Amino acid sequence: MNRFYVASSFRNIDNVRYIAQGLESKGYINTYDWTQNASSRDAGTVTLGDLCSIGQHERDAVVGADVVVILLPGGKGTHVELGMAIAQGRRIILHSTDEVITNIETTSTFYHLPGVEKCHGTLDDLLAMIVGREAAVAAD
Repeated sequence: MNRFYVASSFRNIDNVRYIAQGLESKGYINTYDWTQNASSRDAGTVTLGDLCSIGQHERDAVVGADVVVILLPGGKGTHVELGMAIAQGRRIILHSTDEVITNIETTSTFYHLPGVEKCHGTLDDLLAMIVGREAAVAAD
């Protein structure tokens, strides 16, 4: 089963939706679409109770995913989700269009752990990387 979760910040919401729709069109299952919370956030109607519920959904989504996609730049929540994915031994793909991953001033040590795959390029390159590896593993 190809279950995925896309972690990022609200400022990348369009890119998150693009990746999710691209994977869903290939038969992947999104473990949680956190972008649905954008309207409540924008309206300022999110409560602490809402944050607790959202956090539980996001935690469960990371744990339930086969692949966790991290779209940079991300906020503190994105990096917490990265940590959970590392701890759970999930396949992780880190994507950035700039040099934040390789810039010693802006990178994180966790970006360079074995098993953290890196993608520099377009969102379509990222989709091809995710789907291509899964197709190769299925063919073996």
